[in-house]
Amino acid sequence: MAGMTVQLDVVSAEQKVFSGRVETIQITGSEGELGIHPGHAPLLTTLKPGMVRLVKQHGHEELIYIAGGVLEVQPGNVTVLADVAVRAEELDEQAAIEAKQRAEEHIANPGTDFDYAEAAAELAAAVAQLRLIKNMRK
Repeated sequence: MAGMTVQLDVVSAEQKVFSGRVETIQITGSEGELGIHPGHAPLLTTLKPGMVRLVKQHGHEELIYIAGGVLEVQPGNVTVLADVAVRAEELDEQAAIEAKQRAEEHIANPGTDFDYAEAAAELAAAVAQLRLIKNMRK
């Protein structure tokens, strides 16, 4: 007997990154880590930058980086509307390292037009990308 699945769509402003049936989804919501399975209660929450870990039918895993957005869970359908969404294997490690260094430098040496919230968001996005790249290598 095949396992229960739910339809998942991961969409960014530029493209649809994933559309298909999945057994489970792990994602970071505004209040913490979420595990979504078929039959999950309806839910609407904002998302933090981080990883979407999805397990497709037959246990095949896929990782997607998102830079925030919104998660909507409905019976039979889960939608991730992401600000930015990139498949893990397409992430650029060197660019993420450079972005992290730039953000840390801006925070350490604030200028006259310094925006702490923007620098903190850039740092969080870079750290999330690097964490996902590290997880993918395991």
